[in-house]
Amino acid sequence: MFTHTRKCFHIKSTLFQRNNSTQTGRKKLVILGTGWGGYSLLRNIDKKMYDVVVISPRNYFLFTPLLASTTVGTLEFRSIIEPVRNTHFRQTGDFHLSYASKLDMENKVLHCESVLQPGLGYKLNYDNLVIAVGARSNTFNVPGVEDHAFFLKDIPDARRIRNRIINNIELSLHPGLDESDRKRLLNFVIVGGGPTGVEFGAELYDWIQQDVARVYHQRKDQVHVTLVESNQILGSFDERLRNYAEKKIKERDRFKLVKSSVTRVTSTCVKLSSGEDLPCGLVVWSTGLSPTWFVQSLDVEKNRNGQILTDKSLHVIGDPKHSVFAMGDCADIKDNSLPCIAQVAEKQGEYIAKYLCGKIDKDKNFTFQSQGMLAYIGKYQGVSDIPNLKMQGVTSWFLWRSAYLTKLGSWRLRMQVPMDWTKALLFGRDVSRFD
Repeated sequence: MFTHTRKCFHIKSTLFQRNNSTQTGRKKLVILGTGWGGYSLLRNIDKKMYDVVVISPRNYFLFTPLLASTTVGTLEFRSIIEPVRNTHFRQTGDFHLSYASKLDMENKVLHCESVLQPGLGYKLNYDNLVIAVGARSNTFNVPGVEDHAFFLKDIPDARRIRNRIINNIELSLHPGLDESDRKRLLNFVIVGGGPTGVEFGAELYDWIQQDVARVYHQRKDQVHVTLVESNQILGSFDERLRNYAEKKIKERDRFKLVKSSVTRVTSTCVKLSSGEDLPCGLVVWSTGLSPTWFVQSLDVEKNRNGQILTDKSLHVIGDPKHSVFAMGDCADIKDNSLPCIAQVAEKQGEYIAKYLCGKIDKDKNFTFQSQGMLAYIGKYQGVSDIPNLKMQGVTSWFLWRSAYLTKLGSWRLRMQVPMDWTKALLFGRDVSRFD
């Protein structure tokens, strides 16, 4: 996903253009992003029909449903990422570690800037462009969030969270530390009770119960997790499953559920609308999505959340050439809003691939049928909200692991993930500190 937030770009390099449709006879398709939508399109597009160029600030696909597991070492970081180049580009130069900085739809030109050498700018012509740049975490303009909170959207976020957790535990053991600081360091606050917030809290609680008790036994009763949610946790799930998850969380020692909203985040605490202050050593913010700078810069029709509006075949409304598509978290279908979840973006990528390759009728609109939702709530328990089937407890946890294992993008990952799970179960999680 794209998370670039710079307000301006100074493009100073020479022009870089390739119009492959005239050189090879194939049309040129440019894909922005390597998230669920962009990666799905890349894997399904017929490269005999298109010269495909991918622009992204990261060169891997991330299996986001298991990202929370990496924050505490249940899974290793590389076990849930698949290098994009494994999809076999026609030419090695068809993938660019770059940001999209400007789009000229009238002339079908995309402006880009290198991630590896800021200031190195270039332009690309395209026949078709697909915008799948994802979204940023929404801070709702709460003071202090950008400066003091951690987000959980990508591997670098998970690494920073993991390092902070280990740092806080280790620092709490130092002699001479004030007792109030010691307690603060060992209180971890999660803001947002959606699947990401709940699953991170669950992984963190498992780590406390299983590994802090084993390795940091002097601190096993002093580490606390607080989940802050103004409404109900797992709001998109069936009510019975929401109530079950909430009940299980409230039953746990040192796991507190607070129903309130956050008014400010500082370096040492979270301030609530109730007037209460929560001293803490880590704040993880997981409360919705907001558009990236690139999406904000586009002069096209958008919804009230800042997402690009498309027609029912995912064409960007307002594109004069009718050659630009948008999908995933950065876009919304006009008069048919869909949830910002991975399975929507994945199906949209498959749809655009078929549309561009003529495998479906051009008049056939995109439709989505939910396959259901899964969430892990800790202690080998989960909730599964599947059409015509509602499950909870250990059976749901087993389904959660089985479903995600089969959805992993390659056999390499399907081998690595079970090995990580087995290693964590038999030998505990790795608590090494590294930068």
